[in-house]
Amino acid sequence: MVAIVTGASSGFGYEVCKQLVEKGYKVYGISRRNHAPTGVTTFCADVSDGNSVRLIVDDIALKEGRIDLLIANAGMGISGPVELTSEKMARRIMDVNFFGQIHIVQAVLPYMRAQKGGTIVFVSSVGASIALPFQAFYSATKSAVNSVALALRNEVRKYGICVTVVMPGDASTGFTDARIKHNDCDIETTDSAALYPGYGNAIASIEKDERNGVSPEQVANVIVCAACKKNPAPLYVVGIKYRFFISLYNILPKRIAIWLVGKYYL
Repeated sequence: MVAIVTGASSGFGYEVCKQLVEKGYKVYGISRRNHAPTGVTTFCADVSDGNSVRLIVDDIALKEGRIDLLIANAGMGISGPVELTSEKMARRIMDVNFFGQIHIVQAVLPYMRAQKGGTIVFVSSVGASIALPFQAFYSATKSAVNSVALALRNEVRKYGICVTVVMPGDASTGFTDARIKHNDCDIETTDSAALYPGYGNAIASIEKDERNGVSPEQVANVIVCAACKKNPAPLYVVGIKYRFFISLYNILPKRIAIWLVGKYYL
């Protein structure tokens, strides 16, 4: 069994690679850093570069003759008020979190169709269902991923290809420290604290929850479990409390649900 994992150098991707190797998969990792667990063959690439991704996938398929599993996991985070976030950074997170997953999926689908089978796991986020203040663009990318994945599930069903989405909540990974914050990059220079005084508290609260969140191994367990199912569910939410939060968010009138999110973070 041949698996490709994007974002393999750290966090969920690294742990997923370890578990897949233990299960006997031939694992190929794609990430911007040449770092992965023992037994994983690595390729360095930016997933936002569709041509590079396609060449890597073609190389793997030529060597192995098939691709059985794709874990589309690579991602990044930015934070800041919508008003003050530059178009460049908004496009960058969309290029990585959304188009990065689209590129790798489009590259593997011809091989999965030809072999009449395969599994694609999109790694999304609870933020796809619950829009987080000052992480609007992150939530937008993950919401877009969910929509594409659920549509794709029907499109490729007749080819024997399974598509599922795993939505982690807060997790303790390097993602927290890697998040690009307002004023740490080319986001507009206007002082966000003056215009949006709740920004600092919101991000501090988000990062505190992340640092106290589940381990990447726990998230990887869910991802690998979903990947190995014969007929995985459309969506998996990691953690009982997050399943409850999403259910509550969907049941409550939107005015009340959004107000509650604001009360928690602001």
